[in-house]
Amino acid sequence: MADAAGMPLTHLAMAFAIAHPGVTSAILGPRTMEHLDNLLAGVDVTLTDEILDRIDEIVAPGTDVTRLDQAYLPPALQNPSLRRRPVSERGAA
Repeated sequence: MADAAGMPLTHLAMAFAIAHPGVTSAILGPRTMEHLDNLLAGVDVTLTDEILDRIDEIVAPGTDVTRLDQAYLPPALQNPSLRRRPVSERGAA
């Protein structure tokens, strides 16, 4: 999907985390300067609603792989408007 959107997967992943209002910080975890340079190069990536909708099609919101949280229904699943920040607030800067 990142290739189709014309960006590296690392940029898509960080922009996805930043677009979600439930995420208070996106943590970088580079092991090398090359990794850090790659991550920082994507700081201005903002995902469109179309890309975010496509991600939701691949992995539906609320998909949980652990049994512990399966009974919990977070507010973002009850109210879809809570799943992403407004476009103007999706940038990392």
